[in-house]
Amino acid sequence: MAMRFFSTQVAFGFKVAAVKFPLARSASPLGHGIRHCSSMFKLFEGMKAFYGVDGKIRMFRPQLNMARMRRTAMRACLPDFPEAELLECLRQLVELDKNWVPKSTIASLYIRPVYIGTETSLGVAPTSRALLYVILSPVGPYFPQGGFQPVSLLADPKFVRSWHGGVGDFKMGGNYNPTILVQNEAQRKGCQQVLWLHGPRQNLTEAGTMNIFIYWMNASGEEELVTPPLDGLILPGVIRQSVVELAKRQGKIKMTEREVSMEEFQAALSEDRIKEMFGSGTACVVCPVSKVVYNGKDLHVPTMKHGAPLASSFLKELNDIQYGRTKSDWTYIV
Repeated sequence: MAMRFFSTQVAFGFKVAAVKFPLARSASPLGHGIRHCSSMFKLFEGMKAFYGVDGKIRMFRPQLNMARMRRTAMRACLPDFPEAELLECLRQLVELDKNWVPKSTIASLYIRPVYIGTETSLGVAPTSRALLYVILSPVGPYFPQGGFQPVSLLADPKFVRSWHGGVGDFKMGGNYNPTILVQNEAQRKGCQQVLWLHGPRQNLTEAGTMNIFIYWMNASGEEELVTPPLDGLILPGVIRQSVVELAKRQGKIKMTEREVSMEEFQAALSEDRIKEMFGSGTACVVCPVSKVVYNGKDLHVPTMKHGAPLASSFLKELNDIQYGRTKSDWTYIV
């Protein structure tokens, strides 16, 4: 895997950035062994650059990533930084390494900005020094076999990813490590991802690292696309926001952001009211769900019964924007 590193040291504010290659060999760029006492202060972002059909390289809505990263930095008590300046640094870095952007409409260049504390002292207190670096890596299609492949989810209420008043809606490094054990449990039970539940009603929140959507006939007989609300439990995903905005712009079905409990979900399944269920995220863009394993039962979701027309339409529309087939102000030209 080829990588390029951009880094800047921050002390009480944002300092002029520089491109460096490589980082010190004593440091692991992926964050497993960076030798700083304040590495408990860690956050990151995930975004992509795409080689368009017109030969131009585009990033997809990177301003949203910068805003989310800065918001997370404030929650982590890391030094502030100007969003526009960091975005310009990323643009220049991708331009410098433009030959690493795959010339393919099924691949892209993954961009991972990482921000860690580097205070040279022990203790639990805000850090006055930090390191911001960026990893670039070409990535292929999300589904190894190609195509539009559904996944199955393990829903186990004894595992909780986030809670109100916590940091579940921030892209903190510490939010991800505790989920690996549950992911392993899901794989042992034949599932690819975890459907995270919350509270006494066991509300659906996220699917693995994806936001979750359900397309159904609601109890009032309306066609509705529903997704959990941004109430402090889930990450405000860039693709999530894009799907919500596309659905509202199209106006063909009702778009709702609200809580959905497992009881409501199971009732809708038993009444044959669920049409599709899918996740959204930077890696997959849109990923169909065909099964939920809950309390030892396999709950089969008919997402692929008719080819998931709604989910696949969102995937096509977003891909067309990302690869320049459709003009949009959601792209940022490198």
